[in-house]
Amino acid sequence: MTKKIKSPYKTRNKYRETYCTTLNKVFKYTTSKYSDRTMSQFVDGGQKYTYADFRERCNMLSTRMWRFGISAGDKVAILSQNMPNWTLAFFAATAYGRVAVPILPDSSENEVNNILAHSESKVLFISQRLKYKLSQESLDRLTLVIDIETLDFIKRRKEDFQCNGVVKDPQPEDLATIIYTSGTTGKAKGVMLSHRNICHNLVASFKAQPCYKKDRFLSILPMAHAYEMCVSSLYSMYVGACCYYLPKPPTPSVLIPAMHKVKPTVVLSVPLIIEKVYNQSVVPTIQKSRLLRWMDEHMPKLLYWFIGRQLIKKFGGKLRFFGVGGSKLDTKVEEFLIKCNFPYAVGYGLTETAPLVCNVIVNKRKRLGSIGLASYNVEIKLDNQNPETGEGEIVCRGDNVMLGYYKDPERTISVLDEYGWFRTGDIATMDKNGYYYIKGRLNNTILGPSGENIYPEEIEMVINNIPIVDESLVMEKNGELVALVKFQDNVLNWNQESEDQFFEKVDSLKKSVMEFVNKTVGKHSKINKVEAMKEPFEKSATQKIRRFKYNGEATEGSTEETENNEEIES
Repeated sequence: MTKKIKSPYKTRNKYRETYCTTLNKVFKYTTSKYSDRTMSQFVDGGQKYTYADFRERCNMLSTRMWRFGISAGDKVAILSQNMPNWTLAFFAATAYGRVAVPILPDSSENEVNNILAHSESKVLFISQRLKYKLSQESLDRLTLVIDIETLDFIKRRKEDFQCNGVVKDPQPEDLATIIYTSGTTGKAKGVMLSHRNICHNLVASFKAQPCYKKDRFLSILPMAHAYEMCVSSLYSMYVGACCYYLPKPPTPSVLIPAMHKVKPTVVLSVPLIIEKVYNQSVVPTIQKSRLLRWMDEHMPKLLYWFIGRQLIKKFGGKLRFFGVGGSKLDTKVEEFLIKCNFPYAVGYGLTETAPLVCNVIVNKRKRLGSIGLASYNVEIKLDNQNPETGEGEIVCRGDNVMLGYYKDPERTISVLDEYGWFRTGDIATMDKNGYYYIKGRLNNTILGPSGENIYPEEIEMVINNIPIVDESLVMEKNGELVALVKFQDNVLNWNQESEDQFFEKVDSLKKSVMEFVNKTVGKHSKINKVEAMKEPFEKSATQKIRRFKYNGEATEGSTEETENNEEIES
């Protein structure tokens, strides 16, 4: 079912769309137009580039690779934490027809070396702290290995120095990058994104949330993920803005001082970050204060105005756009953000769509729980739609859709048809105004005893709203709905209580969760069992739980195994 909705996107700066057809053209235009402006730097001022400096350094790096025979079409891998030189390595590849292969820094040694082998990468930019993940076999196979922090060679061979590389200006349909992702479903896939795919996303981002050269972006998510790479790092360059990077992982002790120093206007985040702020800071603060509790009851508008001001101040005081994507935002937290008039906007997409499929337009009235409208020039339909519930799989088509999975035609055919429609695997509904609402993943959907669809994500949202719960995962085991629950550390201490006290407390907590959930959800979504998890769930780069790790009959780290006197770490 496809419904025509009047486009909400305004025509802004058509020339910006005209030149944005390849990363080479974006690179040449922005480094010329904004040459004197600062393009990127660490928060503390290190590794700083103006647009002109960036262009000169990219040319130097490209020439260096050319001298060792690294040509257009060759793969250039990047394994590093976020930094200005990450973008440098990316453009030294893509602006000259080569193919960038970003690797998430938290990838295992096995994953790193498999990606290098599968992609047939000839060059690797790597940070010192991640060198231990590079096997000798991979090192021997690579032509060049470059320290991304100093740009010095770690490995090169004199016999390869023949100055015989071939570079070219890429065309829109040419391959620009291969992003490997296991998502939450298992085996890694090499998603092939073209220059057209990425450039379409830059234009779509501008249509949804216009940014300009005076904006200050703060990068906190892994750049090897399509969301951060395209909607933050590359988008900031597209509009001539400056992107700031953290020299250390974004823990609160690093992030808060950086926010106050940079005073960012644009930050991209995942729901987990803002949900933790709400659950661990906002809610306890209100509960502990008699005055705030009284205001919540008698003057809620004033209370939320005050909290909203304080929240923006916490993020540096100048924030005008806080993007939320990567997974579903808790509706309770979103309702709070709406009341506070916090400048957030939700986006939805996948690596395979570079990534935007839907987005909420800033300054438009927000619909609670919605992922927004179809992104600029993206077609969406709901496939196999249930006539009673309106639920169907999101299928999309547009210049954002990938070329396919690298060396994997069978998997490509399973999600991409000959007409260009891509199957997202997400079940959603659409309202009369064209706003979409995610119900859950098609592969996660549980079929109830009467044939009804049960979406575990909806049950998890109820569980996660319980104050004593950190996170949860719902699955089917032996025909029953089972909730795996990670309780907050201050509620359940696995190491300090006696055995009898511990299991008595665990049973009490599990019972309270089950009672609350089963009073809240519909009759088909009631859970039959709760298991307490000792360790946090293993997650993807965007903090989604890797479900495939937990869908076996036995669950590592659960109390059921602990009760069998096994010492297990999940």
